[in-house]
Amino acid sequence: MKKLYYILCFTLLTISVNAGNPDRQGEAGANQLLINPWARTAGLHEMNTSCVYGAEAMFLNVAGLSRINKTQIQLGHTRYIADINLNSLGFAQKIGKGGVLGISLVAFDLGDFDYTTEDVPEGSGATFSPSFFNMGLSYSYLFENKVSVGFTAKIVNESVTNVAARAFALDAGVQYVTGENDNFKFGISLRNVGNKMRFVGEGLSEALPNPGPTFVYDNTYYARSAEFELPSQLNIGASYDWLLGKTNTLTLMGNFTSNAFSRDQLGAGLELNVRKAFGFRVAYKYELDASPGDSEATLDNGLSAGFTFSVPVRKGSDTRITFDYGYRQTSIFNGIHNLGLRLDL
Repeated sequence: MKKLYYILCFTLLTISVNAGNPDRQGEAGANQLLINPWARTAGLHEMNTSCVYGAEAMFLNVAGLSRINKTQIQLGHTRYIADINLNSLGFAQKIGKGGVLGISLVAFDLGDFDYTTEDVPEGSGATFSPSFFNMGLSYSYLFENKVSVGFTAKIVNESVTNVAARAFALDAGVQYVTGENDNFKFGISLRNVGNKMRFVGEGLSEALPNPGPTFVYDNTYYARSAEFELPSQLNIGASYDWLLGKTNTLTLMGNFTSNAFSRDQLGAGLELNVRKAFGFRVAYKYELDASPGDSEATLDNGLSAGFTFSVPVRKGSDTRITFDYGYRQTSIFNGIHNLGLRLDL
């Protein structure tokens, strides 16, 4: 009954959220929250809401964070479009019998921009670099290997030298495992629910003359920027594992994504794992109501693929080093590449 209670409570929470509204497309900001920094999840086009586990689960479904042995450290690098790079760090540590505490950090390298003003519109030779990063603290708990729940509190930051916008956001998720060999999985996650963001700072001020009765002096006026929402998202996914011998598995997974500020998405993926040493995956994501060549469609719809190579530190050891690669096809530019390095203790 306790398991059913948790599932019911979370389901009622998620269905109460308004999502999947294409009429509001483009009204949200902080869309870096939707850019996947982890290679394995990226190779599956985020179809693994029901079966994602470890540190990378803090991005898609934090409930999977609790499905680790003891300690996991994960590094990620994403070669995004237009020479944009993402660097990510994830750390997960088991606490007590079923709890796991996690910390995640994603930083964006947007490159250098020429500093221009009204007086020097062509640039003075000076440059600046925007700072975008997201930092999260997560906790997940596993109930008897069947039901896991998790929550993430994160800080979102966007800033330049003299202007910044910040927000606080929450993620929540649940995973349920059943079947004779624990081969059927179901997952729900709610992401990026938080307060509105607004840019503030000295960069929005301007000194203008204020004529007085005896002399002219300058007053500083501040412009008030518009508020914008975070890109809230609801994911519902399921997967089924076929056991191929004692150590190999073939997993079929599907996922539905409802976006609060864009069209809904639907997709499916396949993943083959061989003796915990090799993994191969492919997936396809489709944006509902989007036509071919639609300029308003999400960037990374279509095909994705990836692979994993994992080796133990020494023979018979549970400590493993894993390399992940993921590729996502894009309608413009040359696709998105993800690299990942993971240490399991």
